Amino acid sequence: MRNTGILLAAILAFSTFSLGQASTTAAASAGFSVEDIDKSVDPCTDFYQYACGNWMKKAEIPADEPEWASFVEVDERNKAILHDILEKAAKGGPSRSASDQKIGDYYGACMDEKAVEAKGLDPLKPELDRIAAVKDKGGLIDAIARVHLIGPNPFFNFFSSPDLHNADMVIAYIDQGGLTLPDRKYYINDEDAKMVEQRKHLTDYATTLFTLSGQSAQQAADSAQAVLRIETMDRTVRRDPKSRDHKMTRDAALSLAPNFYLAHYFADVNTPEFSEMNVSNPEFFKQVNDVIESESLEALKTYVQWHLLNAGAPWLSTPFVDANFKFRQSLTGQAEIKARWKRCVDATDGAMGEALGQRFVEETFGAEGKQRMLKMVDALEKALDQDIRSLPWMTQDTKKQAKVKLDAIRNKIGYPDVWRDYSKLTIVRGDLMGNFLRANEFESRRQIAKISKPLDRKEWGMTPPTVNAYYSPPRNEIVFPAGILQPPFFDKKMDDDINFGSIGAVIGHELTHGFDDQGRKFDPQGNLRDWWTEQDGKEFEKRASCVADEYGSFIAIDDLKLNGKLTLGENTADNGGARIALMALMSMIAEDKTGKAAEKIDGYTPEQRFYLGFARVWCEKRRPEFSRMLVNVDPHSPGRFRTNGVVQNMPEFEKAWGCKAGQPMVRENQCRVW
Repeated sequence: MRNTGILLAAILAFSTFSLGQASTTAAASAGFSVEDIDKSVDPCTDFYQYACGNWMKKAEIPADEPEWASFVEVDERNKAILHDILEKAAKGGPSRSASDQKIGDYYGACMDEKAVEAKGLDPLKPELDRIAAVKDKGGLIDAIARVHLIGPNPFFNFFSSPDLHNADMVIAYIDQGGLTLPDRKYYINDEDAKMVEQRKHLTDYATTLFTLSGQSAQQAADSAQAVLRIETMDRTVRRDPKSRDHKMTRDAALSLAPNFYLAHYFADVNTPEFSEMNVSNPEFFKQVNDVIESESLEALKTYVQWHLLNAGAPWLSTPFVDANFKFRQSLTGQAEIKARWKRCVDATDGAMGEALGQRFVEETFGAEGKQRMLKMVDALEKALDQDIRSLPWMTQDTKKQAKVKLDAIRNKIGYPDVWRDYSKLTIVRGDLMGNFLRANEFESRRQIAKISKPLDRKEWGMTPPTVNAYYSPPRNEIVFPAGILQPPFFDKKMDDDINFGSIGAVIGHELTHGFDDQGRKFDPQGNLRDWWTEQDGKEFEKRASCVADEYGSFIAIDDLKLNGKLTLGENTADNGGARIALMALMSMIAEDKTGKAAEKIDGYTPEQRFYLGFARVWCEKRRPEFSRMLVNVDPHSPGRFRTNGVVQNMPEFEKAWGCKAGQPMVRENQCRVW
């Protein structure tokens, strides 16, 4: 899936393939309703417009959002619940637990706007001064290590993740990082006027923050140019996991960047002993080495300070917050900044998501919903098994291996079995920036401490309130937080037709990720291993190319077409997920001896309601700026194409709606992988 909030933050390499985006302001309904359907549209001409037309007429994008969509609807409802939890926790009381005290104090410090305004830049100044005091490039490495621990990632990302060749063990990784704009193309594309304009927004923003931090107008302008220059260094686009597979000895990694003093860095962040690591992009790291050598010490210090200022700006006084929002606004188009309480709820979830999530689960997630979800997951897995066994293009050897992988997938529903321990995290009422930095350091050290240890397969990569789901190749698991298990994704009051079209297709989507263009390269244990015959690999690529070409022909906004290769994995999962969800629904209907499951509801057959439920999940309205940004960087297609692109490939859709050859929703050369 996709969560747009998550998209704007970094997602660790190799970790997950997620479904999509993460208010009472909009008028559109929360769950499926026949009133959302625009019956003036022929479903065989534009099914998305038919299913979502009236929803889009009623929906309004809130001023503080870049879009209005199912993900945002649910996120707003979740946020209101979390708000109530945090307001109570912040007020305290004799019965308040230690965990409640921490989330309450974090939220309370965030909401204490008067204290934040009075302090201005002071809470961040000691960290900025630490960087300014650096006397040589050896000291610069120490400063970079400190900044990495407390938040942003100038130059590169250092993290822990399962070994690509032994997924039961966690090793150290270094990957490219250090960008402020969404993608490197924003720095180098001189033909796209919008991208050129966005570079100007970046330098204006950087100039403003440097000025607010005490630099003269000329110093601030020069500093902004240094940031832009350093961030323009080469990076590579890598969808194939094999292109990120560069395991080497610790000494070999040190030799890639002798100017960087990596040994100092490892000591500074207190890594456990290790002998091997994965440098995801050795060529990029050589470029970092060259930049360290060629740039002046002052320019490098400025760049590191910039990343700290940018990360801290939302939690400083109003001038910093406003400058940060103005820059983000240029990317997303949202008219207003979110209310402070919403930002503080998000901040608390980011800092102590499982402590807050535990309270969320207690208030929202019942055993009935979990059992129904587990039943649906079981039905979808059986359908995918049936689908794999019936594939005409796959040989028996590969089918057997696919079956082993499918049977090995772990299902995590609702919330973790073991909650994270935050007892060693210090939270101080009245110290928002300190809490922010300490929470970041707590999480950074927790992640680094995993290096050279066995993989904890019970751990979750999303907090329970998150409106999202994911498949993890190295863990071979699907995860559905409690936050997404509500209308319109999952409605306990709704019939199976709708639920299989919505959450059923989502489950199928995540399961299919285990066998898409990236997931298929990992074995049942999560190791990067080719378990396909050469013939089957070629057959897969041929069918995947059909999907890439189909979606690459869709015009998303203005003259911008979708990137069929960038979106291939998600589009493959959307198509496969819908197909196996329909198979699972049809099996359940066939097993119903009463005949009630096959009856029409609201004048629609079960198959038609399935497709209506599927489309409802992807109903959305977006601001043009946000649409343009997502087309450039998001591996997920817009909702219109996540709907129409799928149904055009399904003969079952044609039959359900009585579509004829030549109509837009009937694709002459249908694509099918799964």
